[in-house]
Amino acid sequence: MKLINSNFKKGFAKIKIENLDDIWCLSQIIDQGDLVTSRTLRKIKLGEKEERAQKKILKPATIKIKVEKIEFHKTLNSLRISGKIKQAPEDIQKDSYHTLNIEENSILKIEKIFPQYQIKKIKQASEEKQLKVLIIAFDRDAASFAVLKKYGYDYLGDIRGQVAKKRVKEKIQNNFYKQTIKTIKEYVKKYEIEHIILASPAFWKEELLNQIEEKELKSKITLATCNSTGKNGINEILKRAEVIKVLKQDRTIQETNLVERLLLNISKNKLSVYGLKEVEEASNMGAVELLLVTDSLIHKLRDKNKFQKLEKIMKTIESNKGEVHIISSAHNSGKKLEGISGIAAILRYEIK
Repeated sequence: MKLINSNFKKGFAKIKIENLDDIWCLSQIIDQGDLVTSRTLRKIKLGEKEERAQKKILKPATIKIKVEKIEFHKTLNSLRISGKIKQAPEDIQKDSYHTLNIEENSILKIEKIFPQYQIKKIKQASEEKQLKVLIIAFDRDAASFAVLKKYGYDYLGDIRGQVAKKRVKEKIQNNFYKQTIKTIKEYVKKYEIEHIILASPAFWKEELLNQIEEKELKSKITLATCNSTGKNGINEILKRAEVIKVLKQDRTIQETNLVERLLLNISKNKLSVYGLKEVEEASNMGAVELLLVTDSLIHKLRDKNKFQKLEKIMKTIESNKGEVHIISSAHNSGKKLEGISGIAAILRYEIK
């Protein structure tokens, strides 16, 4: 995300969207009631109103809308922002409805009173460098691949083969190791990978590493341990100490650490609450140190026009020097938080 111009005290930020991660991040920043301006296409009717068959054309125009609905489409790589037109060229009717389709390379201006957690999120997205990390859960006859994203990870798929079951110097059946290495190289080139986390049970990761001849490729690899392949293996790898050390600045790892800390507190029945009502009570007492809320809960409350209550909780926590963290439900830890209502808090002190 490129922050072109901003003055948060005056209430505006002009942003350029550079990738899908930015679109996801933006979906957490824009709220109902915000003013959003962007270049867009608008259907215009030509001819007199009395004419039965008026010709319609798509006209490029810069339009400002007051936001009523926000829809993030990961599969379509876009964010749809809908609302009433508040500013537009003369031939476009004001207060009629329009939808801005925000994609990669879109430029938009947001006008609002920005809460601190949103300012922090914008600055992080515009300043931080996203590590390009390939994660591989590897076993005797299977390899699963995923690439880390700010909103979680993209699962790239699996390859399967058959190798010798005993640790002896035999020719690998079906060239499974060679096939795996070839796939790794393809993903490294395609996604411009900087780090590779290679994990497996037992000694399989070392066996594969020994088959890699290129020094540059080897230098990207950190070995870790996992007990399975597939998505379960990928989720397990994200919690490993080796991975956390390599990726300590990555968003997914940060979010995973926060949720695991919360769940540990819950298991010990101390310094934690979860559920909207319980968190609201704790926030009103000034007891919340960290608020964790999933992006899916935010979208759900927006759709039901009930987001104002959650927004008030967030602002109360910030006014009491607490921190607000929006957790992606795209990764496993986000799903765990979703399973306990989608909102929880780590407390400064115990409350009754």
